[in-house]
Amino acid sequence: MSSDLTPFIAAGTRWLLTAFPPAPGAFSRALAEAQARQAVTLAAALRYPAPLDAQLLHLLGPGGSARLDWLTGADHGGDTDAGWRTWVDETVVSWAACLLAAPALATNAHRVVDRGQAGESTRLTRPGEHDHGAAPLLRHPDLLEPVAALHRDLLLDLLDNETAALG
Repeated sequence: MSSDLTPFIAAGTRWLLTAFPPAPGAFSRALAEAQARQAVTLAAALRYPAPLDAQLLHLLGPGGSARLDWLTGADHGGDTDAGWRTWVDETVVSWAACLLAAPALATNAHRVVDRGQAGESTRLTRPGEHDHGAAPLLRHPDLLEPVAALHRDLLLDLLDNETAALG
């Protein structure tokens, strides 16, 4: 995966943590951020597997978070630093929500992506008690459903096709 995706991964992670805040405390915040970043990184590696994909994303832009904000009822009228929202890729965030809600799906996705591209994903694929406690909203399938449902079918088709090609 290209390092050119770093701003999109950061924006997607920030959006997830803003929409689904972690439990109080620095430790919870760090664990929730690790989980969100792993999910967004894996989703970005699936969505943009080649350097050319990342270049096209920079050229065309990711689309921003407007629809995601509307779905979750986000009110960022007082946000003076809302520019980062333009870097959010809706499909990547939707796929990340799918991966956060279903560790088995995340494990399958991690198998499809070259391990070097997606990095570490243990907190995503095998979340422990502390992970769930730190990010109860971020891991709640019912709360994630509106976002996950946006592009779940596309993710499942991709994983089915890639798994078939590997087999």
